[in-house]
Amino acid sequence: MNFLKELKLKNFIMLTIAGIINAIGVTMFISPVNLYDSGISGTSILLSQLTPLSLSVFLVLLNIPLFIYGTKKQGTTFTTYAIYTVIIYSVAAWLINDVLPIDVSVASPIAKKDLLLCALFGGIISGTGSGLAIRYGGAMDGIEVMAVVFAKRVGISVGTFVMLYNVLLYVVCGLFMQDWILPLYSIVTYYAGLKTIDFIVDGVDRAKSAIIITEHPTEICDALSSHFECGITKLDAKGGYSNKDKAMIYFIVNRFQVARMKDIVHKIDPHAYITISEVADVYSLNNDK
Repeated sequence: MNFLKELKLKNFIMLTIAGIINAIGVTMFISPVNLYDSGISGTSILLSQLTPLSLSVFLVLLNIPLFIYGTKKQGTTFTTYAIYTVIIYSVAAWLINDVLPIDVSVASPIAKKDLLLCALFGGIISGTGSGLAIRYGGAMDGIEVMAVVFAKRVGISVGTFVMLYNVLLYVVCGLFMQDWILPLYSIVTYYAGLKTIDFIVDGVDRAKSAIIITEHPTEICDALSSHFECGITKLDAKGGYSNKDKAMIYFIVNRFQVARMKDIVHKIDPHAYITISEVADVYSLNNDK
């Protein structure tokens, strides 16, 4: 039971909020107008339309076995957080659908029957919930776990597996409902949710990592450190063709600092080689990147 020491109260609080937010997006915008969420949530919506069982029941029946099955790859802590999040999501969806005095049977109580508004705001709100769940160690949908477990076995990436699952889901929805308008609008929901998840997980402004190869490392490090007032990492290197001694400088900047950084480096060393990549997260205990 050592994993219990890894569980944090803050994470459970945020996962509770995430589950409630996701339920609001799905039950008050997506499901009332017969749109479909992505992954297991979308599958649950379809099955709830075809059977007497409710959305909440299918969310539990489909998600929890997948999380348990993926425990070996994802870890017990993740599985605990994920199952907790799905239970909160399911209970909140049940409360909105069957207990609270909110009519979601024929239209969204907020966006009415406007499919575009429901698709956009449903995707954004449910994506916010899913993003918070991922950010605090859990997950809202077992499709990602399925992807991690099965993607390599069929020779595709995790992202491709998820995309193919959702494409197949929307095709099946169109065939069963004999209406392609709703599955097409559901793609809008999926995209809005996907971009919102990226925003929540990675932040509005991703940092940039710069790798600088130069023969004047001391001057460049001094100039960058002085101008940006932050630490820099310097590694010894050697030119593969010229066999000259060089240095590799690793430096973190934001997008507004990239142009100035290039100017400083090339003013000192016009032949410096610079590569820039996006960085999703930067963790520092002492401001030394």
